[in-house]
Amino acid sequence: MSDPLDKATSKAPATLGEGCLSRYDPQEMDEEDGTEFPGAAQLWEQVKPAADDESESS
Repeated sequence: MSDPLDKATSKAPATLGEGCLSRYDPQEMDEEDGTEFPGAAQLWEQVKPAADDESESS
């Protein structure tokens, strides 16, 4: 039987390291990798204070 992953239409970028230290290789990534999220900075500013408050009250 052939490898079922050969039929995949997309592939993950190359990685560096292994196990817990595995991460995507930034040199192998381009504008086609990742996602467009123009509101990320605004969302982080809304969520960050709530996360900081929760950790202080514990």
